[in-house]
Amino acid sequence: MRRIILITGGARSGKSTYAEKLALSLSPNPVYLATARIWDEEFRKRVIHHQERRGPEWTNIEEDKELSRHSLSGRTVLIDCITCGVPISFRPGCRYRPFPCRSQSRIRPLYSTGCHIYIVTRDRYGGTSENKIQRKLRICKVWMNQYVASRADEVILSGVGGLQ
Repeated sequence: MRRIILITGGARSGKSTYAEKLALSLSPNPVYLATARIWDEEFRKRVIHHQERRGPEWTNIEEDKELSRHSLSGRTVLIDCITCGVPISFRPGCRYRPFPCRSQSRIRPLYSTGCHIYIVTRDRYGGTSENKIQRKLRICKVWMNQYVASRADEVILSGVGGLQ
């Protein structure tokens, strides 16, 4: 039976670790679908830390654009983080509408794979940027989260202290 679980929360709230535990409880060999591009040394260190925390039982896939091009049918999949790829498909000139810039089409095909999917996303708490492009990008990410949440079987909010 296919299930989609969205795990959301602020930065460093324990979302990824919790999602990893859930995925391992369903499968001895889950898939970790990493969507981020490494943009600086600090982020590279975070990625290495995440990789070292996971054991050899994980099938690791790095994909920042076409998430659905990988054969995942029947697998248990952890996607971390669903909004990381939004800037790649974001165009500053796009109009305000549900899912500008092809973000929705990146993930829609995953819903028909028949696999268990744990989706990690960072909730964007806080105020509004003075920068117009940053505001539009944030709206794209909020729409992505709303789209995924509306199709999820369950949504879990990771608190400030993290999930244990």
